[in-house]
Amino acid sequence: MMDRTQKLQSIRPLIASAKIMPNMSDDERFQNQTLRPILKLQNDLFLASFQNYIKKMKNTFYELKLEKRLDYVTKAIQKDVKFRNSLKGMIIGQFTVEEYELYIKNSSALNKRMMNMVIKRIQDQIQYFDIYELVQ
Repeated sequence: MMDRTQKLQSIRPLIASAKIMPNMSDDERFQNQTLRPILKLQNDLFLASFQNYIKKMKNTFYELKLEKRLDYVTKAIQKDVKFRNSLKGMIIGQFTVEEYELYIKNSSALNKRMMNMVIKRIQDQIQYFDIYELVQ
């Protein structure tokens, strides 16, 4: 029977571009080995979560031009502590115990990396929200 670690790692997508080099920092190695696959796995959940955030904020997002929408994503994740903590939970909940132990050694820097990666991921898919707006 597979244990939790094996199950979690088995469902993560492989990312060919996430190279692991001997001279990488521990944070960069953690980013490529753990964070990038988890963020890719959780992508649909991040989009749904941000869609819900937009709705909770009275859909003002849809009144903005593209550049302001990109800023909106950044500000929502950086300034709204509840929303940011929710996103962090979606990621941390996918850690193995060993990964969590690595994470807590440098959680502040890794949190910053995680949130920057989520911001970039949502911004790169900003057109998703245009499509969602049309079907409502």
